Amino acid sequence: MQSIQGTEAISVSAKIRSISKGSILKWAVLSAVGIVNGYTTILMYSRGELAFAMLTLVLTVLALYIFGSKKTYAHRYIYPGVAGMILFILFPLAYTVNLAFTNYSAKNQLSFERAQTVLLNRTYQSGDSYPFTLHKADDGYRIAVQDGDEWYITESFPLTGSVPADLYLAPLDSPLGEPEPVRTIVGYRSTLSGIDLHFPSGIDIRMSGLRQFAGVVPLYTVQEDGKTLFNNRTGEWLRPNMEVGFYQVIDEQGEFVGPTVSPGFVVSIGTHNFERVWKDDGIKEPFISIFIWTIVFSVLSVAFTLVIGLILASLVQWESLKGRAVYRVLLILPYAVPAFISILIFKGLFNQSFGEINMMLQAIFGISPAWFSDPFLAKTMVLIVNTWLGFPYMMILCMGLLKAIPDDLYEASAIDGANFIHNFTRITLPLMIKPLTPLLIASFAFNFNNFVMIQLLTQGGPNMIGTSEPAGYTDLLVSYTYRIAFEGAGGQDFGLASAIATLIFLLVGALALFNLRFAKVSETK
Repeated sequence: MQSIQGTEAISVSAKIRSISKGSILKWAVLSAVGIVNGYTTILMYSRGELAFAMLTLVLTVLALYIFGSKKTYAHRYIYPGVAGMILFILFPLAYTVNLAFTNYSAKNQLSFERAQTVLLNRTYQSGDSYPFTLHKADDGYRIAVQDGDEWYITESFPLTGSVPADLYLAPLDSPLGEPEPVRTIVGYRSTLSGIDLHFPSGIDIRMSGLRQFAGVVPLYTVQEDGKTLFNNRTGEWLRPNMEVGFYQVIDEQGEFVGPTVSPGFVVSIGTHNFERVWKDDGIKEPFISIFIWTIVFSVLSVAFTLVIGLILASLVQWESLKGRAVYRVLLILPYAVPAFISILIFKGLFNQSFGEINMMLQAIFGISPAWFSDPFLAKTMVLIVNTWLGFPYMMILCMGLLKAIPDDLYEASAIDGANFIHNFTRITLPLMIKPLTPLLIASFAFNFNNFVMIQLLTQGGPNMIGTSEPAGYTDLLVSYTYRIAFEGAGGQDFGLASAIATLIFLLVGALALFNLRFAKVSETK
């Protein structure tokens, strides 16, 4: 009895030690994660990356709360899914919406403090010049500079390899030998131009010619308010224009005049980007046209692929057809080949000058359609290629759904004397439409954002004329947004692109809700 009690005591003691070690290890790991991510968050915040700092902080706090609390420890299995949703869905969505209310673009990427620092680091060469000579030394070269009647000289330095960016001048005590010829200075001009010389008095000079250095002074000087800048070369005053995100010259009344000074900085502009979509005719008209075409393209793509897929699925399952397995494989091949390869092949086939399609049409009918320059033909070509890429998927779906329909129904209809039209409308279609509806909605959403096909085949062309931002007749909303973001006429306008992306999200969300609502209504009937 005593031996049994002793064994139980030892077992309990071992479990306690095991639990204690596991708890210590868990808290050590959590502490390490908290310290590392906390330090990372501070670094991001110090560099102005507030959004990413907040993202890291939220994910870290959520992880520490779930894995550190006994009440929420059971949720540890769903944490990766929640973290993934925050990281890849909610954060990009919130970040995009936030950019839509700013002037973020290729010209306005920095914070105000960073843009001001860049301007304050700019220099210009003053009118004071100092003759110089280049002299050979034992371990490199030395530069001698004349200031009035006095000469100053640098220490020996190399002109190849690791060349110093700054050299300090000291009074010349002893005469130097013969200077290097001009051709030596010409050979090392690019290297010498990158060296700043500093007088003992604090004056900085930089090479301005083959025989002289000139004084280098700051181009701008910040005033006491911390925002106003004084241009030391022109004598103009500049202040930050918070409406456009640039420093700009001001007149005596403090009004902004003249051109803006780059680089710009990011500022909040409210709903200006959204207003441009419906107020600027150069954006509104192509946006409406592209939106209508996107809907038409998505609907027709789904309709064409469904009809062709259903017909082919019925044919390859026809029992009287010999070699059905071979036909199935051949018809599925377009789906097995990577889409970008098929698209590029079709781009060559539809080539207006050397494509096989136009050669065949020219030989048979004497016509050579301008597939890539005529808007209607370009849209037709896009639909043809997209139908070719999409029908195998629909055929596979329909094959599975057709096999799920009991043969007894068709046998009963045959006894009643029904033909194939009655079979399709009374049996096949009603039994297929319900399970097929969610898949058709998913196909519609995919085609609504089918960026790859448009970008590889037409790049949105042919281009529309008279638009404020680049737009094409075959552009979908997603490719139109891409072109604004990376091919904008006034620079990469990420703010406007984010505003349009936000509108696309709302439109797609509304269409998805409508389709789901329609699907529910059809189910209740």
